[in-house]
Formats: sequence, structure tokens, C-alpha cells
Amino acid sequence: MNTSVTLSNSMMLVLLIGATDSVAGALATLLLFTVVVSAYGLCMAALRVRLSNESLLPVSLVLAATLAGCADILLQSASVQWHQQISLYTGLIGLQCVVLEHNGFFRLPINGKLKLCGLFAALMTVLAVLRELIGQGSIGHHLFEHWQGLIPFADGLHFATLAPGAFILLGLLLAARQAWTRPAPSEETHHP
Repeated sequence: MNTSVTLSNSMMLVLLIGATDSVAGALATLLLFTVVVSAYGLCMAALRVRLSNESLLPVSLVLAATLAGCADILLQSASVQWHQQISLYTGLIGLQCVVLEHNGFFRLPINGKLKLCGLFAALMTVLAVLRELIGQGSIGHHLFEHWQGLIPFADGLHFATLAPGAFILLGLLLAARQAWTRPAPSEETHHP
């Protein structure tokens, strides 16, 4: 299975754009994602050998909904503040489990799963840090308080904390990655 198929067909973009408006929210969502996806993977590993192809999808849906619902209830009982901030994503994480199951993510070797999850966590963390720094202006606000009038956008660009700003920032990150990994042009010169 191609790893790009898993990432391109999954719904991780919703978490990347929606949950990265603050670093704390992104890390809490990553923790919730890790717990639910890990529990789902362990349960389905035990069930998958006993299921036929026809019953795999319904069992997968029920298991993902159950685990996401339990995570939502535990989150609500642990902290109402965090529940209000990230509870929207618990159902999407459950749905993500079903999409990952359908794409064969859970049948990958452990190294492949860790690589993809690490890539997702790194991208989510970097995007959250950049959105908070740009959107809240906290990088220059506390360090240079007496120069506040000289720093442009000292209070931040609020646009970066909104979803369109996240799409633009993600596009810039992907363009930077593509420019970084592109091979150097050859030294040949073409004369007419």
C-alpha cells in the first residue's frame, strides 16, 4: 500500500485546519487522536481475523463510534473547558479510524504506522505553533514591550487563527517543502 494514498484519502485535513488555532488545543487533540486510534487499532487487530469482509465495515463503525464516544465522555468529566474546545473533533477522530481502516493503515508494519503518525503530529504541531505566533503576536509582544509601537502587527494577525489563514499557511508550508526537496537545476546553459 502506498503511504501517500493513506494520507490523501484520509480526513486529517479537518484536524490540521480546525484544531491548530492554538498549541494547547493542537496538543490536546493529538493526545485524544493517539488514544482513540491506538485503542481502535488494538481492538480491530483482535477482531479482524474473526470478521468477514461484509461485516468489517459495520463492526469498524460501531467500534470507532464507541471509542470516540467514550473518549468524549472521559474528556467531559476530566475538564469541561477542554471538552468545549476540542469535543467537536472526537467524532471526526472516530470517523478517521474507519477511513484509516478502509485504507489499510492498520495493516502496515509498525514502522510505517509510526512514520505516518509522527509526520502528522509534527505537521500539526508546527502549524499550531506558527498559527499561534502569527495570529496572537506573542513572539514579539512579550520580548519587546517598550518597542511595541515599532513592531508591525505586535498584537498579531488575527487572520492566521481563522480557517482561511490556516489554509494559506499550510499551502506556504507545502510550497516551502517542495522547494526544499526539489533537485538543483543542472548547470547546462542553453543557447539559441
